[in-house]
Amino acid sequence: MAPSIPLNRRHTLNLEDYFAGPRNMDKHSKWPLFMQMHGSILPKMIVPLIWMSAWSACVTCIYEVAKKNIAVNSILLTVLGFVVSTGLSFRGSTAYERYAEGRRFFATLVTSSQALGRIFWIHAKVLPNVDVRKQMLYKISAMNLVVAYAISLKHSLRFEPYTAYQDIEHLVGHLDTFAKSATSTMPLNGGVGKKNFFKSIGDYLGLSFAASNPRKQLKKAEKPLGNLPLEILNHLAVTIDDLVSRGQLPVPMQQTLAYNNLAALNDAYTGCQRVLNTPLPIAYGILFQQITWLYVVLLPFQMVAVLHWITIPATTVASYIILGLLFIGQEIENPFGHDVNDLPLDSYCEQIALDMDIIASHSNYKPEDFFFSSENVPLWPVSGAAADTWLQRSESKLAETIRTKPNKTFEWRRWRGDKLGDEESAKND
Repeated sequence: MAPSIPLNRRHTLNLEDYFAGPRNMDKHSKWPLFMQMHGSILPKMIVPLIWMSAWSACVTCIYEVAKKNIAVNSILLTVLGFVVSTGLSFRGSTAYERYAEGRRFFATLVTSSQALGRIFWIHAKVLPNVDVRKQMLYKISAMNLVVAYAISLKHSLRFEPYTAYQDIEHLVGHLDTFAKSATSTMPLNGGVGKKNFFKSIGDYLGLSFAASNPRKQLKKAEKPLGNLPLEILNHLAVTIDDLVSRGQLPVPMQQTLAYNNLAALNDAYTGCQRVLNTPLPIAYGILFQQITWLYVVLLPFQMVAVLHWITIPATTVASYIILGLLFIGQEIENPFGHDVNDLPLDSYCEQIALDMDIIASHSNYKPEDFFFSSENVPLWPVSGAAADTWLQRSESKLAETIRTKPNKTFEWRRWRGDKLGDEESAKND
């Protein structure tokens, strides 16, 4: 069996968390938003800001110390500023559109997964003369395939093609897939070499020359990798076919619901792949980088005659604002990666797994059991009587209470509002 590849998960906030992600949405910070560093683009702007500070210092020294008049008219600032603002606006809107679209596809994935979980566990009938334990394990295994599909999609979007990852190996180890076969020839480190210190620092700081090729593992594969999400979908398809053929989904609408949600899972996959593999055309990307950097590089020449030595901090602040917008668009353009502001795909997959466990934790749903329970108060706030108590009363009394419920509820809410208002006034006094 191939060695397990550990997940890149951190439960405590350390220095690395400021540069790598995605951000843990469960963590809460009491710092004001403008003072928070975790999730800010500032850590990846350290090198550009240092460079711009040094550049503006050189320009200012030439003007102030060497007495060389290298200042230019600020009209250039106005003309270029309009072009840069238009470009950054377009860059930011297209990047966020891709980010929101990726989130929308994963929301569809969660919805369809919950629906399939209910179909497998609740709608699928128990066959007589068949071991109940076998049927329960059958249903649980089918629900595990739904979880495996979500996790395999996450790894596929991050160019992680194997099955030995800790969060998925126990879910697909019994399936005959291309990825499983390729995993048997996988290097001990999962195809991911340990980065040296300088490469790690460069990667965290967003330096392009230090960035690793995200498709490196795909290129180094010694066997066909196949398409694990698609292969899991195939297993789900034959599972639904089997349930239908054995009569465990007797209602046609249940069958339609099962196949429609299976198709929705496939739509989520193709949609995410479209977002991943259709970036902004490279010509736009290059142009936006060029005009933005040209603008900030020319800033000191246009400010030095007016601001003098203040040109250095002014250029640094202006560069942070302008380059920050550029870097944010660049970071969220691919929302499926490991950047701080990328989508928390691990959390979404964990939520799907939890949903499956919650669905399977309840069995033998019978409406009579919870509708006519002594704890069900169907006519609150008009009446505090439980449902089983109402069964002992007359039909006319029940009908009259239901008919007058809107008026009595209105009066009760007004009374409660007045009471809460009086209590609040008493506290203030």
